Amino acid sequence: MTVTGAKPLGAENEAHAAAAVQQMFNTIAPRYDLLNHVLSANVDRLWWSRTASRFHAVLADPNAAVLDICCGTGDLTMALLKHRAADARPILAADFAHGMLRRGAEKFSRQPPNRSSAIALEADALHLPVRSESLDLVVTSFGFRNLANYEAGLREFQRVLKPGGQLGILEFSEPGGLIGKIYALYFRRVLPAIGRLICGNDGPYSYLPASVGAFPQPPEMLSMIHGSGYSSCEWKPYTFGIAGLYTAVRPTVL
Repeated sequence: MTVTGAKPLGAENEAHAAAAVQQMFNTIAPRYDLLNHVLSANVDRLWWSRTASRFHAVLADPNAAVLDICCGTGDLTMALLKHRAADARPILAADFAHGMLRRGAEKFSRQPPNRSSAIALEADALHLPVRSESLDLVVTSFGFRNLANYEAGLREFQRVLKPGGQLGILEFSEPGGLIGKIYALYFRRVLPAIGRLICGNDGPYSYLPASVGAFPQPPEMLSMIHGSGYSSCEWKPYTFGIAGLYTAVRPTVL
């Protein structure tokens, strides 16, 4: 069966799914960063850094318009900012979970004066308050998987990208082989227990492995991206394929 979008337990339709995801991330926002770093043994910082480096060329252009959508508490945004000059346009950092975005805004406010900063924007990834064909780069890390409709998200990202604009989606995947078996044990048994211990609620960290398990595997995801009208679609695995970066380009002619 083709997966069309996130399906939190009990969600009956796309609207319910989006509301459940929004509430869940607002609930865990106070301890989200701590949990991320503990559960990934800080490897998540490497993933954000590698993703930002992949787009260095566009980020180095001070006039490039950049959106980090589903930005959460802003860690990918902060990695992107390391590639921006002081006089560069601010990065748009958008999320629809107010609790997460507020923590991101606090990080952006501490950006040193010799670097460009970011503007926190509360917005739904499926209905962006951004002009069509206005952005040079749209990136997202570990948020695309939570969209209620993946194809609608890809279409919306394409709408706001300029012809020739780039897309980057950093997401989890399920590696194969022995590494995959070890990872699956940790991901489905250990991770929810640690999440419950730290935040007192096992719902979000039971949802995480379930959502990754239901998410399209790289070949299917690449096919979906290409089918949505993008070109140069590629996937770069990180850390044995536990995560990976999807990249694509909006063609100059659709």
